[in-house]
Amino acid sequence: MNLMIPGVASAKSAHVTAVAEGILFTLIAGTTLVIGKMALHHLGPFTLTGLRYFLAFLLLLPFTLRHHRLRGVSRQLWMRFFLIGLSFYAVGNGALFWGLKYIPATTASLVLNLIPLLVLLVGILWLREIPTCWQIAGIIVAILGSVLFFSPGLKVGEPLGIALVAIGLAGNVTFGIFGREIARAQKVDTLTLTAVPLGMGSMILLPIALSIEGLPRFSVISITDWVMVAVLAVVNTVGAFLLYNHALKTLPAFELSAILNLTPLVTATWAWLFLNERLSLFQIVGMVTVILGILVVQLGKKK
Repeated sequence: MNLMIPGVASAKSAHVTAVAEGILFTLIAGTTLVIGKMALHHLGPFTLTGLRYFLAFLLLLPFTLRHHRLRGVSRQLWMRFFLIGLSFYAVGNGALFWGLKYIPATTASLVLNLIPLLVLLVGILWLREIPTCWQIAGIIVAILGSVLFFSPGLKVGEPLGIALVAIGLAGNVTFGIFGREIARAQKVDTLTLTAVPLGMGSMILLPIALSIEGLPRFSVISITDWVMVAVLAVVNTVGAFLLYNHALKTLPAFELSAILNLTPLVTATWAWLFLNERLSLFQIVGMVTVILGILVVQLGKKK
C-alpha cells in the first residue's frame, strides 16, 4: 500500500505547480518580441513601449498603494527607482523595440539572454561578487555559442539593430544590478520595486515618444494593434510578473532561471510560426550552446 505523508505530498504538488508556472512564464516571455515586432508595423517603438508600460503601471498602482507600501522610502531609494525607470524601462526597452525594427525577434531574444553574463561581470565591480571557476567556464561557452550563431554573417541594417538591442541589454543590466542591490538589502517588497520604476520609466518615455513619433494615427492603427498593446501590458508584463514571483516562492532561483534560459528557443518557435523567421543549422547550434553556457553560469553560483 502506497502511503504519502500529507506535508510531503503538499510540497511536491507546490513544486510541480511552480514548475508549470515557470514554463508558462517562459512561453509568455517568448512571445513578447514577436508581438512587439508585429505591432511595430503601425506603432513607433517608443510609443509602443511607453503605452505598454504605462498601462501596466496603472494596473499595478492600486496594489502598490493598498498597504501604504511607499511609506518610509528614503530619498536614496527614490533615486534608485528613478535610475531603474530611466535606464531600464525608458532607455533600455525603448532602444530594444527600436532595434527590433532591424533584426529578427530571435536574434534580439538571444542577445537579451546574455543579461546574466553582463550582470555577473558588472557585479564583480559593483557588488564585489567574485565568480566561481564554473561561472568563468560558462562565460567562455556562451561566447563560443554567440560566435557560432552570428557566423553566417549579418544582413544590411542588422548591425544597427544589434547595437540598439545592446543598449537595451545595458538597461537590463542596470536593473539587474540596482534591483539586486535593493532586494538583497530587503528595503522594499518586490511589487514596489517593480511598479514604481515602471511608472517612472513610462512617464518619462511616453511624452518623449509622442513628441518624436506623434500621436497614433487612428485611421492606420487597427483594433488588432491595440489588442497587441493590451496583451503586452496585461499578459506579458503584469501577468508574467505575477507568475514569476509566485513561482519564485517555491522554486529555487537557479531552478527557475534554468527554465527561463529556454526563452530564445520559445521566441524562435513563435517567430517561425508568425513571422516566418528561419534559422540555419549553425544558428540553432549556437543558440543551444549559449543557453548551456548561461545555465552553467547560473548553476555555478556560490552556495
